[in-house]
Amino acid sequence: QGADNASGRYGSYAMELLINEMMKRGASRASMEAKVFGGGQVISGMSTLNVGERNTNFVIEYLRTERIPILSKDVMDVYPRKVCFLPASGKAMVKRLAPANAEALVAQERAAAQRAVPTRTGGGSVDLF
Repeated sequence: QGADNASGRYGSYAMELLINEMMKRGASRASMEAKVFGGGQVISGMSTLNVGERNTNFVIEYLRTERIPILSKDVMDVYPRKVCFLPASGKAMVKRLAPANAEALVAQERAAAQRAVPTRTGGGSVDLF
């Protein structure tokens, strides 16, 4: 129930915000179509969470449930992607980028996480009133 339920809830909320904003701007829900990109495991050291796979599965299931057809997709794998979407024409261009130096990125992320953790102090005084 924990993290999966929460991520689904926030994902659904974000999708509803997006769809509602599109409808405010004149889109018809019945004519909506989707193109799905991303979800790659671009950092090899972060595979235990499967964030990209979970996000990909969520969006595909969400679109299926909402009966929004997926016209094209480029998902999963190990490549970061650069996506350029042209809303007027509906054209999407995707460029798969060379895998980054994942080990260096993982090391930077771990170092940043270590710095973000507050250090323990000897404690402080407590004033009761």
